[in-house]
Amino acid sequence: MAKNKPYGDNARKGAVKNRTQVFNPKTGLYVKRDSGSGRFMDVKVSGGKFKGVTDKSK
Repeated sequence: MAKNKPYGDNARKGAVKNRTQVFNPKTGLYVKRDSGSGRFMDVKVSGGKFKGVTDKSK
């Protein structure tokens, strides 16, 4: 039987709340934005997508 990790180990289970990511075709990078305020927060410069953030680019 599988067991979840113990609480308090700073492990995320599921998606990050109130965050989305979109693909910027001009730069070819993903941008993270705050769903509440709509402000852009961060750009993933190492390529690929952010872990655990909902993708809204489709």
